[in-house]
Amino acid sequence: MEGSASCRYQLLDLPWEDVLVPHVLCFLPMHHLVILQRVSKQFQALIQVYLANCRSFDLSQVGPCIPKQAFCNMLRDNKVLQNLTLQNCSEWVTDKELLPVIGQNHHLQQIDMNGCDRLSRQSLVAVSLSCAHLKHLSLAHCEWVDSLSLRSLADHCVGLESINLTACRQLKDEAVCYLARKCLKLKSLSVAVNANISDVSVEEVAKNCPQMEHLDLTGCLRVRNESIRTVVEYCTKLQSLKVNHCHNITETTLGLLRKRGVEIDVEPPLQRALVLLQDVVGFAPFINLQI
Repeated sequence: MEGSASCRYQLLDLPWEDVLVPHVLCFLPMHHLVILQRVSKQFQALIQVYLANCRSFDLSQVGPCIPKQAFCNMLRDNKVLQNLTLQNCSEWVTDKELLPVIGQNHHLQQIDMNGCDRLSRQSLVAVSLSCAHLKHLSLAHCEWVDSLSLRSLADHCVGLESINLTACRQLKDEAVCYLARKCLKLKSLSVAVNANISDVSVEEVAKNCPQMEHLDLTGCLRVRNESIRTVVEYCTKLQSLKVNHCHNITETTLGLLRKRGVEIDVEPPLQRALVLLQDVVGFAPFINLQI
């Protein structure tokens, strides 16, 4: 009994980098890891080793809000990140916290800065200079994104496959056209909620990005039928198109895409009329659509 008791092992006695990090900690959600590092200094050191080697860092798994210092400490040693999601710190994260992370992680392929309105163009330029392998980027509601920073991104991240520029209202046709001419592998693009975007941007995207699968033009009031016809002609792989509140685009053009099975967020006029009628009278009348 004494011999067996003396040979008893504890969890932390297992090899950290060969066993615990790749075969145990990788199955724990991030908020559990945050709690675990509070147990002891040894566990804190173990979690730091894990964080230094993790490929994906998603703050939405931690909780409603993560302190600024905790964010900096958790990523201070990591140089192998491939996926970075900045949810839950969008209200406070600035260039000061983000630039060191971007500067030491040159393998990033996906970054979500959605709603990070305290950043500046300096962060986007840093991404373009450090992350040559970037494929997916979300800048939705980042109104600090301007033409110069987007040009830098287009020049250095030519392998970009998806970008979300929703409500980036400083951007105009010139910047979007430059992006389309440089990033020929784009499959998903959102320029929604931007009244500066016109047919010029849409036509340039359609002609230069034949792999386009998802295009969001919600609220682009200046986009008309002419550019959507160009999308019909060039974007043969298109799977979805969002044109809600684009009042200058008619069913005559959208119908061409519907016939190809493209998912469109605007219902056909007759279908919309039936829905409204159902709301009024409480039931949908039978109508022979073949007449």
